[in-house]
Amino acid sequence: MRGPSHSLGMTTRAPQPKIGLLKTLLRKFLLLAIAVLAGGTSIYPASETRHVVLVVWDGMRPDFVTEKYAPTLDKLAHDGIRFRNHHAVYPTATDVNGAALATGCYPNRNGLAANLEFRPAINSRQPIDMGDPDSIKRGDEIAGGKYLAVPTFVELLRAAGKKVALVGAKSVAMLFDRDNDWTVIRIKGKPLTIFAAASLGASPREEMTELLRSIPDDSAATAAQRNKFATRALTEFFWRDSIPDFSLLWLSEPDLSEHNYAPGSPEALAAIKAVDDDLAMVLSALEKKKVRDSTDIFVVSDHGFSTIRRSIDVVALLNKAGFHAAQEFSETPRPGDILVCGNGGTVLFYVRDHDRAVTQRLVDWLQHSDFAGVIFARNKLDGTFPLNAARLDTSNAPDIMMSFRCDGQMQNQFGVAGMIDADWNRKAGEGTHATLSAFDIHNTLIAAGPDLQVGFEDKLPTANVDIAREIIQILDLPLPQEFAGRGLMEARRNLSQKPSTEVRSQILEASRDFSDGRWKQTFQVSRYLAVEYIDEGNGSFTKK
Repeated sequence: MRGPSHSLGMTTRAPQPKIGLLKTLLRKFLLLAIAVLAGGTSIYPASETRHVVLVVWDGMRPDFVTEKYAPTLDKLAHDGIRFRNHHAVYPTATDVNGAALATGCYPNRNGLAANLEFRPAINSRQPIDMGDPDSIKRGDEIAGGKYLAVPTFVELLRAAGKKVALVGAKSVAMLFDRDNDWTVIRIKGKPLTIFAAASLGASPREEMTELLRSIPDDSAATAAQRNKFATRALTEFFWRDSIPDFSLLWLSEPDLSEHNYAPGSPEALAAIKAVDDDLAMVLSALEKKKVRDSTDIFVVSDHGFSTIRRSIDVVALLNKAGFHAAQEFSETPRPGDILVCGNGGTVLFYVRDHDRAVTQRLVDWLQHSDFAGVIFARNKLDGTFPLNAARLDTSNAPDIMMSFRCDGQMQNQFGVAGMIDADWNRKAGEGTHATLSAFDIHNTLIAAGPDLQVGFEDKLPTANVDIAREIIQILDLPLPQEFAGRGLMEARRNLSQKPSTEVRSQILEASRDFSDGRWKQTFQVSRYLAVEYIDEGNGSFTKK
C-alpha cells in the first residue's frame, strides 16, 4: 500500500495523521528523500572496487517484467539473474518491506509490522504512519534511536567508512538512515513532503536545483516527473564526481498508478514504461562513468499487487454487530473498545486493555465473516495462527491481525489475475496489496553484475530480507548477527560448491468447529536450508 501505500495522486505525510488510510496515503507518495553520506576509502584494492546499486520499483509485479512492458529491466534479467520465486515480507506493504530491505530482518526483529500501527507513546488515540518523517523522528526520540530495533545495513556501511547515496520518491527511503540531518521540503500550502535530503545544506541544495532545475514541488507534478527528478538527482548530482560504494533509488511507480487504476490498466503500464526509462538512465550513467563492469545492480519491488474485488467497511460492520469500534480511541476509552487500523489488504485490531472476552468475540465474528482470509492472534485462540507464525510478534503488536480473503483465479477488468477483498479506503476495481495472496507476496527481483551469474533463472525461494546480507558480503563487511536473511549464494558467480536445491513445502492449517459451520485457514510455507518463506494464505467459513 504505500503502504498504506500510496493512494491517490499525491500522498500526504502530515504529522499525527488522522486515521483514514486515504489521508495517510495522501501523506506518503510524493516524498523525494535523498541522503548523501560521506565516507572513507573502500576496503577493496582499487582493481577490485565494487559498487552496488539497489533500485526499488514500488509495487512492480514480476509478471510484467517483459520486453513489451519493461524492455530495459527485461534485458537486465537476460544479462543477469531473474529470481522466479522471490517473496515480500508480510504484511506485504511498503514500510514493512522498506524496513526488511534496510535491516535484513523480519518485523519481529526490526519492530515495524505495518504501515499504520498504534504506538500510544507517540499518539495515544490514533494509529501513526510508520514511514512519516515526524513519526520516525518522534519514535527515535522516545526509543533512544531504536525506532527500528536493529541497525540498518546503510548504517553499517557508513560506520565502515563507505560512501553511500540514498534517493527516494517516497519517505520510506528515510528508514535506511534515520540518523542523518534530513532537509525536508513540502508542497507549498500543503502538508505533502516531496523532498528530503540528509547531509545536504543550503548551498549544495541550491546547486542541485540549479543543475536540475527546480524540484517539482507543484501538486500538479506527475509521479513520472518526480521519479525522473529523483533519478537525475542521483545520476547527475550525487554521481557527478564518483560512484559511491552503495546507492539506493526508490521509485514510487507503478505502485501509485496500480492503486488508482489497478494492475494492467493503461495508466499502470505507462508508469512501468516510465520507470523502465529511469532504469535506463541509471545504467547509462554507470556506462559513462565506466563502472558498469564493477557494479552489481539489484532491481526489486517492495511487494506485489492485486485488484480489489470488494471494499469492506470493517468498522461499520463491527459496530452493527454490537462492538464498540472506531478508527481512533475516544478521549476516555473503555475496556474492550476496538481500534481498527486499516492497511489495505490487512487490518490490525487493538482491543483496549487486551480484553480477553471481547477479543474472543471478535475472532468468532471474523471467522464467521465472508471476507476474512487468515487471522493471527497475540494470544492463543482456536482457529487462528499465532503472530510469531508470520514473525509479527513485536512489542507493539495488535491483539488480532487479519489478512483479507483472496482469489488467485479471478481476473480484473484488464484481464490480470489476482483479486482480493480490502479495507474501506479504496473502491472495488482499484488496486491494493498487503494480503497473503500469492500476487501480493511474490514480487520482483532482478540482479546483474560482476559478482552475479549471467543468464540465470533462480527458482529457489528468496525474499527481501535476503538482499541486505548479499550487499554487505559484496562490499566485504562482517555480517551482523541480527540478519535473518540467508543471502543469495546460489546467484553468485564462481561458486566454490553447488548449493542445495532441496525445497520443502508445507501447508499449515488452523480450524474451528461451530454449531453452524466450520472455519478453516491455511498457510503455505517453503523451507530452504534453515529459512522459511511464506508463500500464501487464505481461509473461509463453511456453513453446515
